[in-house]
Amino acid sequence: MRFMVIIKSDENIEGGAQPTEEQFAAMGKFNEDLVKAGVMLAGEGLLPSSKGARVHLKGNDKTVIDGPFAESKELIAGFWLLDVKSRDEAIEWVKRMPVFEGEDSVVEIRQVAEASDFGDEFTPELRAAEDALREQLGQ
Repeated sequence: MRFMVIIKSDENIEGGAQPTEEQFAAMGKFNEDLVKAGVMLAGEGLLPSSKGARVHLKGNDKTVIDGPFAESKELIAGFWLLDVKSRDEAIEWVKRMPVFEGEDSVVEIRQVAEASDFGDEFTPELRAAEDALREQLGQ
């Protein structure tokens, strides 16, 4: 089972604050633990929303909105993609994540959809095409 672990942003991150050397080291150790356990498929931090854009798609209308965006609690600061046996195992890993003095983090855990989660509309032909794309990506 694959789970995306989503780290929510906050005012410090949106303000451009950089992690300290201690924070980088602690997060690096946590990432190393995930890799050694064989559960980390990917993980990245994201720059503040001031460096991003949103694209609103409505019919044929496409509107680009440059960051920064309000409501930092709704924004994403980073993510991990974990391959674990269960939702409970994903939760246990997140509980081991470093938390620093004065930090109040929100982490969301969402299961990645698999082919078996979709109905008959995801036909064998569409599944084969999806599998071919994943093979090209090396997944």
